[in-house]
Amino acid sequence: MIVNPQLFNYRLIIGSLIVAVTVLSVFSFTNYQSIEAHQQFLEQEKKLVESELSQMITRYDDVSISNDIIASELEVAKKNTRLVLDSLSMLKSDLTVISRFKDQLYSLKSKNNFLFKVIDSLDIVNQNLEEEKSIAFSELVKQRRANNSLLKENEYLNRSLEKGALLTANSFEAKSYFKVLGKKRPSNMAKKVDQIEVCFTLAENALTEQGEKEIYIQIVNPQNNVVSDKGAISFGDNSLIYSSKKIVEYNNQVIDICVDIEADADEKPLTKGTYFINVFNKDRKLGSTQVNLN
Repeated sequence: MIVNPQLFNYRLIIGSLIVAVTVLSVFSFTNYQSIEAHQQFLEQEKKLVESELSQMITRYDDVSISNDIIASELEVAKKNTRLVLDSLSMLKSDLTVISRFKDQLYSLKSKNNFLFKVIDSLDIVNQNLEEEKSIAFSELVKQRRANNSLLKENEYLNRSLEKGALLTANSFEAKSYFKVLGKKRPSNMAKKVDQIEVCFTLAENALTEQGEKEIYIQIVNPQNNVVSDKGAISFGDNSLIYSSKKIVEYNNQVIDICVDIEADADEKPLTKGTYFINVFNKDRKLGSTQVNLN
């Protein structure tokens, strides 16, 4: 058999080309798969970085703080995070890009952790302050209640002292007389009686203010008219018609007082009946008594 050398060479060349193409195809396919896998990995890394950046922004949005300095720091950190996220979303996935943004993410997370530690510390401080404020407010309420109670006690004591300091009198007694040759003769006969003697005792009281005391005596006849009317005197909204006025110098000691009150000429002779005698210190009634005329 005769072999054509030229044909043999062609076959050898074609076979080599086929092997080369096959090897190249296998290499290209393998390389494509490797590149595709690498690209998918980069895309996943990019999404993870974007996800963490988005979570950080959400956390910034959820924080509410009254401290102006920390609030300003949070706002700056939020803006920086937003810029990094926007920049990352516009770039293609690339190992260099991903590495660079991972470094930025790490830096942002470090800043983020520091800020939130500060915020947590402020929250604890604020909580303690609120507790102290609540305790202080509770103590203030207790103090106010105690003060109100003391004020009421003081008012009660002041009223008691004022009441205890009032001028008091006792032993009220009235007797009817007529005069004969300048001498007083006791009598209960209305047609004879022309004057009534009123006696009483101002009590001892160390709390009463010393000095002059105005004593008013009022005698009311059976017809409800004031005997020996000296007119009316006003004490604020009150007025008093009196039969006699006596100024007494009071020095906190017992004082016995007797006053003779003579009927006016147009009132004589006196009428039969009961005569009511009232004794006042200014407009405050100290006591009373009565006398009956036949």
